[in-house]
Amino acid sequence: MSNTKSTPMTPSAAARVQSSAAKANGGQVAKGSFAARAQAAAAKNSK
Repeated sequence: MSNTKSTPMTPSAAARVQSSAAKANGGQVAKGSFAARAQAAAAKNSK
């Protein structure tokens, strides 16, 4: 990994990712997909 700053996943960013994935996959978001992992990370970061 390069030495760039990482930005924590926010709930609104995760929602955008999940929305885009769902639109691309007929309304479904696959378990274990980037969108699902982003949603989990956002939930963890918002605690």
